[in-house]
Amino acid sequence: MPTLVHTLTDHSDDVNCCAFSSSCLATCSLDKTIRVYSLNNFTELPYSPLKGHTYAVHCCCFSPSGHVLASCSTDGTTMVWDTGDGRVLAVLEQPSSSPVRVCRFSPESTYLVSGAADGSIVLWNAQSLKLYRSGNVKDGSLVACAFSPDGHFFVTGSSCGDLTIWDDKMRCLQNEKAHDLGVTCCDISSQPVSDGEHGFSYFQMASCGQDNQLKLWFILFADFLGVELKCKCTLNGHSAPVLACAFSYDGQMVVSGSVDKCVIIYETSTGNALHTLSQHTRYVTTCAFAPHSPLLATGSMDKTVNIWQLDPKHPCAGNAVENESKVAVEDWSEDDVSAWLCAQDLADFVGLFKMNNIDGKELLNLTKESLTNELKIESLGLRSKVLQKIDELRTNTMSAPVPIPDEFLCPITRELMKDPVIAADGYSYEKEAIENWISKNRRSSPMTNLPLPSIMLTPNRTLKMAISRWLETHQK
Repeated sequence: MPTLVHTLTDHSDDVNCCAFSSSCLATCSLDKTIRVYSLNNFTELPYSPLKGHTYAVHCCCFSPSGHVLASCSTDGTTMVWDTGDGRVLAVLEQPSSSPVRVCRFSPESTYLVSGAADGSIVLWNAQSLKLYRSGNVKDGSLVACAFSPDGHFFVTGSSCGDLTIWDDKMRCLQNEKAHDLGVTCCDISSQPVSDGEHGFSYFQMASCGQDNQLKLWFILFADFLGVELKCKCTLNGHSAPVLACAFSYDGQMVVSGSVDKCVIIYETSTGNALHTLSQHTRYVTTCAFAPHSPLLATGSMDKTVNIWQLDPKHPCAGNAVENESKVAVEDWSEDDVSAWLCAQDLADFVGLFKMNNIDGKELLNLTKESLTNELKIESLGLRSKVLQKIDELRTNTMSAPVPIPDEFLCPITRELMKDPVIAADGYSYEKEAIENWISKNRRSSPMTNLPLPSIMLTPNRTLKMAISRWLETHQK
């Protein structure tokens, strides 16, 4: 059962949205403010609250790096903030000046989307913070948005009940009536689902609405089908309109919050309800999983945000460490270290390690002295436990073969490339493998399933040299 570890009570009005980065939690409210907290101990950052909007703030989201935060408001603007010091980087005015209900960054920080009450939607260039494209949904207010993990398309949801799929040029690819009384939220899992038999990749999407339902969908791109949106199942656990939904980082769980004041966590593979949380006293308006730690945040019209800790040993709490074990420990990122800490039952140290920028190389170099003097871990028992786990990691690292970097493997064969070439989709493949793929009348990308604009292949000499150097170092 998830454990309630903290309750934030700083907002003076309804909480509308919450969002995680790898080190922070942001919340926004009808009280016109955005508040930002450290995941280390849930203390508010010195520059918080962020004040700039003149009316209610409906949505907030971090850029993938976590260095930038966006927020949008009834005042018709989307504001972009520096998360290092809280500076305003830009105030983006919706061309129609309509209240902005939702904002989202694309996975590669290429775009920022803002959607408004009049149905207008704007793609902003996330680097220049200038308008790139704009459009409109056919009916209703735009209230929900989610990007695919590859950034090639995004989905919007409207108050008339439609889900619309757009490409990154703002072309409408498909429109589907999803919820009879209106969509309230949607999310796309960051983990695609592969269909080995047909060579396709599905994207998992969740949507919820005023019809009391949470729906799970598959989105498929294929040459002969175009875009296919298929409902996998409908989850009817709530007794009132469902206002929020979100996937866990590994895609194995989906959470929803409702007017019935309940939060339900489901297993996506089966649709089974795992947990029901009923601590909020008014409508649950927002929910979000942390990307690399077993945390869940839920916000409500009761003006509070609850922080829940999931059991890291739960089979659905994330398999990040299993996945990261394919990467050499010395090459682990700070987030990989955080995932390892959670798997070792050391989740309490995630904030401390992040604050000290402990990556894989730093982790392997930690000693009793550095744990005491630099990280200030006073408890002898805790220091001993951390050192024991690190020693086990060093032993496993020395005995384990060095894995081949993923970027050196052909996406089609999953074997080390000998003659890498770049295809028109921007990805590199083993020359023979991609030629065989194209020769079988597959004029689509093996990675995105989108049409290949050209069948021209360009030798990737830089990658070939990098593979040769790696072989010289590790395959003696």
